[in-house]
Amino acid sequence: MRNTIDVTCAIIIKENKIFVAQRSEIMKLPLKWEFPGGKLEENESEIECIKREIKEEINIEIDVVKRLSNSIYDYGTFKINLIPFLTNYISGDIVLAEHKDFQLLDKSELLNLDWAEADIPIVEEFLKLEI
Repeated sequence: MRNTIDVTCAIIIKENKIFVAQRSEIMKLPLKWEFPGGKLEENESEIECIKREIKEEINIEIDVVKRLSNSIYDYGTFKINLIPFLTNYISGDIVLAEHKDFQLLDKSELLNLDWAEADIPIVEEFLKLEI
């Protein structure tokens, strides 16, 4: 049995747009779109994790608004428990450390992307929220 990897991700709202990131060619799930984030480390809270990961991956500060429903997905070679947070952009210039590209989209544009499978239920839940 494979271990499940706990991964946080952030739906970042910046100027009424939603930040989405495209995975690079060398990452697992190459060129898929996702809400950015990363693995939960030992002795780290989920909120500490998402703030750290967003600072490391995108170079910005965020404020966590609320947690959404987890998405558990088995990719075959690994299984993740994706823990999403609705967040607001606070400060910093966007600099991609790992991703190939990013976009700031309206909610209505989100379903046009080729999402990583674990992110799809999160996109669907987010689209039902009133923000």
